[in-house]
Amino acid sequence: MPDSTVSPELTAAVRERFPALAAAAPATLERIVTHGIHRKVPAGTVMFDAHTPCGGFPLVLSGSIKVLQQYPNGREMQLYRVKPGESCLLSGSCLLGHSDYTASGVAETQVELLIVPPADFHALIETDVAFRNHVFSLFGERLSTLLSLVEAIAYQKLDQRLAALLLARQDPVHATHQALADELGSVREIVSRLLRSFEDKGWVDLARERIRIVDRGALEALASA
Repeated sequence: MPDSTVSPELTAAVRERFPALAAAAPATLERIVTHGIHRKVPAGTVMFDAHTPCGGFPLVLSGSIKVLQQYPNGREMQLYRVKPGESCLLSGSCLLGHSDYTASGVAETQVELLIVPPADFHALIETDVAFRNHVFSLFGERLSTLLSLVEAIAYQKLDQRLAALLLARQDPVHATHQALADELGSVREIVSRLLRSFEDKGWVDLARERIRIVDRGALEALASA
């Protein structure tokens, strides 16, 4: 059951993380906080699975959720991340289309979120402009991200995409070869072979779950080739 009292701390957190919702009518923010399901989950928690119904519209307050497409052969492709101040495109799409999830969501770190129940989501979409704008701006941003992913897969070689991924991360990159492969939609063996070739060329230095960039210029040249 939703909490009937308004939590000042939770209200302040939503206002801080979601400026668009802070501009909504006071009754809207009150409804989101009192009817929303407040959760804190540890890293590794499966937030939703493919072919399961959507339980609500998440507002991520802290942490990161990765949304993955999983295939029968065991391979995975990371579609996008949901970070603080963001919501999940797939959840919004499933709620609007009254359909089940088509991908999976996993807590990449410890996550705190507020889940707007389906009934409240539909009511707010119809009645509150600020909430509706938040949802549809999310669609625009995520579609742009997904189109960029499709373009990269279609037109860039894997070594270019790997170089771009390393450059986008904080140096040194703390990640397993499997995690990088999942994000690129590839397999660990191929990513490991490419990383070793980068190391042989003097571009990176490899250690256990750590990649230090040695020659950023070479990686930038490859990524933009």
